Amino acid sequence: MGFIKFMASTAGRVVRFVAGVALVAWGLSASIVWLWLIGLVVGAAGLFDFCIFAPLFKMPLSGKKIRAGK
Repeated sequence: MGFIKFMASTAGRVVRFVAGVALVAWGLSASIVWLWLIGLVVGAAGLFDFCIFAPLFKMPLSGKKIRAGK
Protein backbone atom coordinates (compact mmCIF):
# COMPACT_ATOMS: atom_id res chain seq x y z
CA MET A 1 0.00 0.00 0.00
CA GLY A 2 1.77 3.11 -1.25
CA PHE A 3 -0.48 5.54 0.62
CA ILE A 4 0.14 3.89 3.97
CA LYS A 5 3.88 3.65 3.36
CA PHE A 6 3.95 7.37 2.51
CA MET A 7 1.96 8.25 5.63
CA ALA A 8 4.41 6.24 7.76
CA SER A 9 7.41 8.04 6.20
CA THR A 10 8.97 11.19 7.64
CA ALA A 11 7.28 13.33 5.00
CA GLY A 12 3.92 11.73 5.80
CA ARG A 13 4.39 12.39 9.50
CA VAL A 14 5.12 16.06 8.78
CA VAL A 15 2.05 16.29 6.54
CA ARG A 16 -0.15 14.75 9.26
CA PHE A 17 1.22 17.06 11.94
CA VAL A 18 0.84 20.19 9.82
CA ALA A 19 -2.67 19.14 8.75
CA GLY A 20 -3.56 18.55 12.39
CA VAL A 21 -2.33 21.98 13.43
CA ALA A 22 -4.25 23.56 10.55
CA LEU A 23 -7.46 21.73 11.52
CA VAL A 24 -7.09 22.78 15.14
CA ALA A 25 -6.54 26.41 14.14
CA TRP A 26 -9.49 26.35 11.77
CA GLY A 27 -11.71 24.67 14.34
CA LEU A 28 -10.78 27.16 17.04
CA SER A 29 -11.22 30.18 14.80
CA ALA A 30 -14.63 28.97 13.61
CA SER A 31 -15.68 27.62 17.03
CA ILE A 32 -16.25 24.12 15.60
CA VAL A 33 -15.41 21.69 18.38
CA TRP A 34 -15.46 18.49 16.33
CA LEU A 35 -13.01 20.00 13.80
CA TRP A 36 -10.32 20.81 16.34
CA LEU A 37 -10.82 17.42 17.99
CA ILE A 38 -10.14 15.73 14.66
CA GLY A 39 -7.13 18.02 14.26
CA LEU A 40 -5.79 16.87 17.64
CA VAL A 41 -6.04 13.22 16.59
CA VAL A 42 -4.40 13.85 13.21
CA GLY A 43 -1.63 15.96 14.75
CA ALA A 44 -1.01 13.39 17.48
CA ALA A 45 -0.78 10.66 14.83
CA GLY A 46 2.02 12.56 13.13
CA LEU A 47 3.75 13.52 16.36
CA PHE A 48 3.61 10.09 18.00
CA ASP A 49 4.18 8.07 14.79
CA PHE A 50 1.03 6.06 14.37
CA CYS A 51 -1.13 5.75 11.28
CA ILE A 52 -4.86 5.71 11.97
CA PHE A 53 -5.70 4.28 8.52
CA ALA A 54 -3.21 1.39 8.57
CA PRO A 55 -5.45 -1.08 10.45
CA LEU A 56 -8.07 -0.65 7.72
CA PHE A 57 -5.53 -2.18 5.33
CA LYS A 58 -4.48 -4.92 7.79
CA MET A 59 -1.20 -3.20 8.60
CA PRO A 60 0.19 -2.36 12.06
CA LEU A 61 -0.79 0.90 13.76
CA SER A 62 2.84 1.80 14.49
CA GLY A 63 4.68 3.78 11.83
CA LYS A 64 7.95 2.19 12.90
CA LYS A 65 6.56 -1.31 12.23
CA ILE A 66 5.18 -0.23 8.84
CA ARG A 67 8.57 1.15 7.80
CA ALA A 68 10.26 -2.07 8.97
CA GLY A 69 7.86 -4.07 6.81
CA LYS A 70 6.31 -6.05 9.65
